[in-house]
Amino acid sequence: MSASPAKTSEKKTGTELKGSVLDVLRELLSSGHDEEVIALVARLVSRNAELEKLLAMARMSKKKGEGISHEQLDMFLDKLREQAQGELEAANKALEEVAKNNGGRPERTKPPKQPALRRPIPENLPRVPNPIPVPQEERPCPTCGKERKVVDHETTEVIELIPAQVIVRLDTREILACSACDGEMVRAPMGDKVIAGGAYGSRLVAELVVDKYRDGIPLHREAQRLERLGLSMPRSSMADQITWATELLRPIWLALIVYVLSSRVMQLDGTGLAVRDKEAAWAIMLGTLWGYIGDGAAVYLYASTGKKVGQREGEIGPEQFLAMRSGYVVADAAGIFDASFKRPGLIEVGCNMHSRRKFVEALDAGDVRAAVPISAYKALYDVEDAVKDADEKTRLAARQARSKPVYEELIKWCEKYKPLEPPKSLLGQAIGYQLNHEDALMRFLDDGALPIDNGMVERLHRIVAVTRKNFLFAGSHAGGERAAIAYSIIASCELAGVNPIEYLADILPKLARGGIVVATDIPPMLPAAWKAARLAAAAKG
Repeated sequence: MSASPAKTSEKKTGTELKGSVLDVLRELLSSGHDEEVIALVARLVSRNAELEKLLAMARMSKKKGEGISHEQLDMFLDKLREQAQGELEAANKALEEVAKNNGGRPERTKPPKQPALRRPIPENLPRVPNPIPVPQEERPCPTCGKERKVVDHETTEVIELIPAQVIVRLDTREILACSACDGEMVRAPMGDKVIAGGAYGSRLVAELVVDKYRDGIPLHREAQRLERLGLSMPRSSMADQITWATELLRPIWLALIVYVLSSRVMQLDGTGLAVRDKEAAWAIMLGTLWGYIGDGAAVYLYASTGKKVGQREGEIGPEQFLAMRSGYVVADAAGIFDASFKRPGLIEVGCNMHSRRKFVEALDAGDVRAAVPISAYKALYDVEDAVKDADEKTRLAARQARSKPVYEELIKWCEKYKPLEPPKSLLGQAIGYQLNHEDALMRFLDDGALPIDNGMVERLHRIVAVTRKNFLFAGSHAGGERAAIAYSIIASCELAGVNPIEYLADILPKLARGGIVVATDIPPMLPAAWKAARLAAAAKG
């Protein structure tokens, strides 16, 4: 910092001043060089502003998410205004203006600060009596010596935890015989189990499935947990129970496929799953779990590769799945979907989250011009936040009034910049993606039922991401398919707001008893329908 004031002073006085900024300032003021002082301060202020912007960029490059605060965005826009000229400046200004007029989220007024209060105990927790008598030595009256009588009780609620307990359930089945004749005897049905001749109850098996595929607990850790509860259960037995459970759930999985395929709007995205394969070069190969969501249900299909069609017998790739579908499909613009969307009857809905992400990547790399389209996307998502709980008609009206002008101006901005930007630069790639998929990306503006992006599927992929970190890979391709079945059930429970353990503990014994007719019995057993039936039964009392 001292080199700059020294250089300025040398031009004016012929003398080079060295030292700290404060020392140079003092010397200049004492010598009556007011103009040099003003010039020095101006340069310091300008340099400070530049460093603040660089610091904001550095913070952006280290962040894990894609969120950009209003302060950061304003700083980038200020820097861009300094650089922009002519037609590009006008394009920037027009997009900034329309985004500002249609974006923004209402300020949430903070309630007045209250003194710290104990959070109320939830009403849904069961109350267990815990009588506490007065000690025997304190029961006599200190005045007359007679035994005092109970006149009242004082009750205090204390939250406590009853640890999990492994029990042996004694299924005592009633046997009836006719005492008047030698008629046929009748015996009560078997208790709830996944395997008729097995030793483990359905709730224990449900816990094993959810622990593995929802919470990512490997079987050796599960064995340690059960050991602490007094049960020594071999890992091979756990694996067998999980295998049998997922096979029993196959009819539910098949019904979910039919349900999602027939939904009004379907969403699609894939995520990787490592699988052990002895024939592969490294004994481990990367398979894919294709996730599909529609009308509040989810289904996963396993494929041994990420290709558009299955490579092994029985596998269904995304192109084969989409061949059975008509209507709206929300997906990113991956090349493997191109042939499917050329087919009449299949309508592509783009993912604006992917488009926005490309501009964020350009901004992270230091291209502040990307701040302008990001400000437009911030406005678009402000609108979505405002109408997320509204009905389709209200959502469509808000999009038409607020989002459409922003999007149209965003397209104009991209068209203005495209001829001047190298197509292989990060900003050029973002602009190209936006314009090449313009129709699909803007389709949500004309239908209140369509989502702005494919985020729902990506959020469900977190379940897969957490669990695969812990068990690393599926043991075989058959294991990959069993994982797809388990993830389908758990993800559908997640969307329906259903406790997967309660659901599985109730459904598995019904499936194990047999006699299921898919066309009539399975649809009411899907998680959302199962929950609705339980709520209806509870309402009737």
